[in-house]
Amino acid sequence: MTGIVNYIKESFGELKNNVTWPTWAEAQSLTVLVAVFSIIFSLAIWGVDTVFSKVITFYFDWINR
Repeated sequence: MTGIVNYIKESFGELKNNVTWPTWAEAQSLTVLVAVFSIIFSLAIWGVDTVFSKVITFYFDWINR
């Protein structure tokens, strides 16, 4: 049990003393950047999924003639 407590204390010390935290403005701009790229990436995946769905539907309709 002392190992776990020691690990937690060292983790908090690491976060407090050795981690460089971004400024509030930096955090906001990076959050917006991540949100924009997430939306773009999800639209790209949606587009590819739609194309594949139509291709597969066309293929099975063509086979069942």
